Amino acid sequence: MKPKPARRLGEVAARAGIRIPLIVWSIVVLYPLFWMVMGAFKSNAEIFASPWALPEVFNYQNFIQAWTDYNIGTSFFNSLIVTVFGALLTLLLAVPTSYALERVRFRGSTFLYNVYLAAMMIPMVLGWIPLFFLLMNFNLLNSLIGLILVYAVSQVPFSVFILTGFMGTIPSELEESAAIDGLSPFGTLWRIVTPLTASGIITVTIMNAITFWNEYFMALIFLQSQEKYTLGLAMDYINSEVQYTNAWGTLFAGLTISIIPVIIAYAVFQRHINKGMTEGAVKG
Repeated sequence: MKPKPARRLGEVAARAGIRIPLIVWSIVVLYPLFWMVMGAFKSNAEIFASPWALPEVFNYQNFIQAWTDYNIGTSFFNSLIVTVFGALLTLLLAVPTSYALERVRFRGSTFLYNVYLAAMMIPMVLGWIPLFFLLMNFNLLNSLIGLILVYAVSQVPFSVFILTGFMGTIPSELEESAAIDGLSPFGTLWRIVTPLTASGIITVTIMNAITFWNEYFMALIFLQSQEKYTLGLAMDYINSEVQYTNAWGTLFAGLTISIIPVIIAYAVFQRHINKGMTEGAVKG
């Protein structure tokens, strides 16, 4: 039986009502990024003469200048170091904590879990001054190691909140079987529970890594020398220099370099992130 024309017209209108706003919003979001990338390949004369046009010749000099003259290369690797090691340290702290809170019942576990939840609601800005003096006392100020520690600790509550949801979906019979086979609690965690929560771990890792890569204010407070700058600080430095040097193409090139890893990471792991957020939404 064919659908009635009025019903089919209503379905088309409903789909258009959903898709058209999404298309418009996508254009609004993507066009500034496209404009920035195109500006990275233009000379200053082209940017001022025709800011909205495509570059006449794709010039890579802006990328070279940003990478060398403005130390984007050093800042890129600094950001890479704090992002990778910060994300790994967060996992090392959050995975055992989540397992203990969710699967190992002990007195005060519920209270401790609520403490982690409450920590997510405390603005990080309230801890910046105490952390500054704490890092200074331990000689970790102006140090990538100190920044890694701050990043990791700041994301542990969020990571615990996400991972406990995943671990709650694992049947307890698997752990009982592992205990019968002679596995210790740590063996059960790393050999049974961790592989089964791979989607959650990937989700938490990518979200934390993106947070660390884009973070600006804590790096501004805890890093003081230019050779320790992360990409956020390097971009701010270039932006402050642009008003005197008119190196807009270099600024756009630096911004393009800084967003490429985030786009690649999200494109590669998008399916895992979506799967992880839906699987961890229901606690078994």
